[in-house]
Amino acid sequence: MDFVSLHPHFAPNLLAGKPHNRIPPSPVASLRRPPPVPEASGLSGSVQRPFTPASPTPPVVQAPANPLRNLPTSETIPTSSKVGGGDSSGNGLGNPLSNKLWLSSKLTPPPPPSPAEETPESDSVAVESCDPDEPPAPAPAPALAPVFQQTGKIFVGNLPLWIKKNDIAEFFRQFGPVKSVILIKGHEDTERNMGYCFVLYGGPTAADAAAKAVDFDGVEFHGRVLTVRLDDGRRLQARAEERARWVAGTNEREYRSKWHEERDGACRKFRRVLETQPENWQSVVSAFEKIKKPSRREFGLMVNYYARRGDKHHARSTFESMRARGIEPSSYVYTNLVHAYAVARDMRGALSCIEEMKAEGIELTLVTYSILIGGFANAGDSKAADNLFLEAKEKFATLNAIIYSNIVYAHCQTDNMARAEELVREMEEQGIDAPIDLYHTMMDGYTNVRNEDKCLVVFERLKECGFTPSIITYGCLINLYTKIGKVAKAIEISQKMESRGIKHNNKTYSMLINGFIQLNDYANAFTIFEDMMKKGLKPDSVVYNIIINAFCKMGNMDRAMRTFEEMQKARYRPSSRTFQPIIYGFAVTGDMKRAMEVLDTMRRTGCIPTVETYNVLILGLVRKQQMEKAVEVVNEMVLTGVNPNERTYTTVMEGYASVGNTGKAFEYFTKIKEEGLKLDVFTYEALLKACCKSGRMQSALAVTREMFVQKIPRNTFVYNILIDGWARRGDVWEAADLMQQMKREGVLPDIHTFTSFINACCKAGDMLRATKTVEEMAIAGVKPNLKTYTTLIKGWARASLPEKALACFEEMKLSGMKPDRAAYHCLMTSLLSRATVVEGYLCSGILSICREMVELNITVDMGTAIHWSKCLRKIERSGGEITEALQKTFPPAWNSHEVPETDFDKVDDCRSGEGSLGDDDGDNGEEDYRSWF
Repeated sequence: MDFVSLHPHFAPNLLAGKPHNRIPPSPVASLRRPPPVPEASGLSGSVQRPFTPASPTPPVVQAPANPLRNLPTSETIPTSSKVGGGDSSGNGLGNPLSNKLWLSSKLTPPPPPSPAEETPESDSVAVESCDPDEPPAPAPAPALAPVFQQTGKIFVGNLPLWIKKNDIAEFFRQFGPVKSVILIKGHEDTERNMGYCFVLYGGPTAADAAAKAVDFDGVEFHGRVLTVRLDDGRRLQARAEERARWVAGTNEREYRSKWHEERDGACRKFRRVLETQPENWQSVVSAFEKIKKPSRREFGLMVNYYARRGDKHHARSTFESMRARGIEPSSYVYTNLVHAYAVARDMRGALSCIEEMKAEGIELTLVTYSILIGGFANAGDSKAADNLFLEAKEKFATLNAIIYSNIVYAHCQTDNMARAEELVREMEEQGIDAPIDLYHTMMDGYTNVRNEDKCLVVFERLKECGFTPSIITYGCLINLYTKIGKVAKAIEISQKMESRGIKHNNKTYSMLINGFIQLNDYANAFTIFEDMMKKGLKPDSVVYNIIINAFCKMGNMDRAMRTFEEMQKARYRPSSRTFQPIIYGFAVTGDMKRAMEVLDTMRRTGCIPTVETYNVLILGLVRKQQMEKAVEVVNEMVLTGVNPNERTYTTVMEGYASVGNTGKAFEYFTKIKEEGLKLDVFTYEALLKACCKSGRMQSALAVTREMFVQKIPRNTFVYNILIDGWARRGDVWEAADLMQQMKREGVLPDIHTFTSFINACCKAGDMLRATKTVEEMAIAGVKPNLKTYTTLIKGWARASLPEKALACFEEMKLSGMKPDRAAYHCLMTSLLSRATVVEGYLCSGILSICREMVELNITVDMGTAIHWSKCLRKIERSGGEITEALQKTFPPAWNSHEVPETDFDKVDDCRSGEGSLGDDDGDNGEEDYRSWF
């Protein structure tokens, strides 16, 4: 009898499924003398038949009731018992005597068999049992082909379910180099045992290592007595037979119970729901829970499903549930778990999963690296993405286009287009074809840096490579033109897209609407919105947020709230982007009660207010200069557990800077330092504004020195604040020195820089330098704007040269600019102040300016009217044409207003009027029309 039939692992209860072929003798057993076969043995037919005491012809040799009392001799003990380590009852693991006999037979091997005894066991049994008086025995099962037996492969049974491959490999490595471990903790056959594995030894000593490992059969391992046998090849043979059936055209598997059929049907239904209803998470979860015993594949699919949704908590729960069932995670399952953390922007959790993989000896695949790089790209951490990319290059000989697309996207997100171009060049040199998504990524990157030329180059190259522009391609171009303010060009691209049969979707419409809103062109924005509705597209949450933002910027808060209610009726969940413009709108209008009500509504809808939400509320209060209420909101943030950030304190500093309260600005600057927040250029700008507004220029210089210590470079805006501060004091020399510093540091001056310096020149009465500055602007390619011309007009008025002011006014109109209220005020004041000295064209100029103001429906305030009336009394005592024309620009209340004669002398200046000149130190009147600083 074969030794396999006596071992408990190969016992009949384990072979009750499909019929198996007869197992050939073990290489170790073939060296022993075959046992004598009884004459009427019922076991000579097949090893598959179980041994039972009720056999009609019991074997001649039986084990004694107490083996220790009556030991059988070596001649009566079957050789298979010595080799196999099991008795006739199949209880070889718990019998120490069988192990002792097995070891003794190895220490004292029997003499080699004679040539007559080398007949195969099946043949000898058939010959000896060939008795004419007995019925013929059934034919033996065919033996396994030797090709299925692997040299150096052993079977290890009775393993604990929690064991891992590394522990098994470490234990069996003492006999030789372990090539691999095939661990099986669960089997599709409910009657098959689980908790066993196959160990494959490698190298030239694989066979010797396997033989040494078999000697340790019965050793204790983590509280279990192991079964160690040489592999008989039956597992590979079963796979080969199944593969042969599949090649023959049938893929049916013989399940031995209805339980398997129900489980297989539940698995197929689960996969079908995943493919057809991925958005219905309740159906997916319900289909998964109906699987009675999910395998690693089903668990992996469920983790992947949660990963795509960014639900890292349920993904981790499913992962741990799989491990609790004794199923070891594979690289695929781990990669899906990493993907869940990456989509949720929790890269720290993703890296902890990587540490778990490495601890369990699971190698990171190229897909794992690609997902990690994509996660860091979405988080804006291009440095970490670059490190992972270099690690992947060292580990893998070849990379694919997906990982290159992710690393290029990481650098495009951080506006590092030089590195992105270098990576694209490297990919092309390696012969990797760039997919169309990479072209879209590059176009989006050039859009972020506002590089129109290179974006169009990528677009043309996309078409040259044979790709057909899709809605995403045209969407990138529309996004480019809306961001750089060329909405007319974006409309042209959208029309070209429609002419090629590509219909708009909600995203393209939202970009067009947002582009017009950025230009404050609300009429065209709502026209695009109505066009979208006419074409049958329903607004989504993004479009609703854009429309709400438009109404808030228009100041129409009632329409904004009605749109918010429509969004809720459409079952779209509002986000912080929905509430922030509404809160800001109510705060700007001073309706703090409504702003706080919206904040409470935000909490009730499940949207937790963040620090950005509070910052918007504080910004609205600061714009209205309600600093006490802004401080109350900051205190409320702290009470609710939301810690203010540097932007919060910077906004409060800007508010105090606008009212000239330098002490409070420095107080909040100290808070930023004490709380360990980051000091950036915006914080120092707010502090500089406070210093320059209050005229504390020495404190401003101290702030700039600290910026130098903190290694924060001074940008154009910082220089504008400093130049404007010296301009307020009329110190043209300090302002000129700052202009020279800008040139040395390579900081380019903009229109605000030149206008501030011109203002300093005008304050100092140096109109020659102001005129040269205008010429320098033309050389630098900077065109004067309305504020620049208004400053020059005011300077000529201060210099008592009204004819120069009138010429500057005419030059402004010739350049295509439309004068505003401040420009008319400065020019008219200049002309009236000199009309009593110079006659002729000044009087005609006053009449012309008055007619223009009447046509534009421009009226002045009461203070300015009083000041101009004083000047008119000096020109036309009894009234006249100028008085009649000028009074048309006075406010309606002027006719009922009586100014006593004695009050004319008191009205020295029009400091309360909008844009009135005032005296040399009259900065209060100037601030009304110098709001661009």
